[in-house]
Amino acid sequence: MPEKNQAALDFLLTRRSRPAKTLTGPVPGQDELMTILTAAARTPDHGKLEPWRFIVLEKPALTRLADCVEPCGAKLGIDPEKIEKSRRQFADADLAVAVVLSPVESEKVPHIEQVYSAGAVCLSLLNAALAAGWGANWLTGWPSHDPAFIKDELGLEDHESVAGFIHIGTETAAPPERPRPDLSTKVKWVSA
Repeated sequence: MPEKNQAALDFLLTRRSRPAKTLTGPVPGQDELMTILTAAARTPDHGKLEPWRFIVLEKPALTRLADCVEPCGAKLGIDPEKIEKSRRQFADADLAVAVVLSPVESEKVPHIEQVYSAGAVCLSLLNAALAAGWGANWLTGWPSHDPAFIKDELGLEDHESVAGFIHIGTETAAPPERPRPDLSTKVKWVSA
């Protein structure tokens, strides 16, 4: 039987995302962030395709993205409140990592499994940042799904998309615990 890692299990049983709006500086430096990204990259990846990549968005880049949200949203006819919410997501952040789904042509690994791998990277990145003592939150929003925004502002290729923006920083307020799933309604045991 493998050796139990009680500290890791306790962390996973109590982990909690921190709202991005409660995060501020300081943020991890490059060396610490590379350790967090290294941990995030140790994720399920059928075929060893690495169908994802990271874009580290520092404050100046986040400010630039925030400035681009309003004209892009207006052009798309997005509700002004949704535009402002998305603008604030970038304007108020000090550091975010865009996890980019970058699928690879493969006869053996279906596209959907590559999508799952990118999602797993998002969760691994979130958990690695939390385990390192930082506050972190996984966000998307309409800009992450707008082909023009992600191509023009993030430099994504036509076949790529944003799996998530992982915001990382210093936590200023702990969120209250929220109700968790009732596993008696979510688990089915099959014995034979």
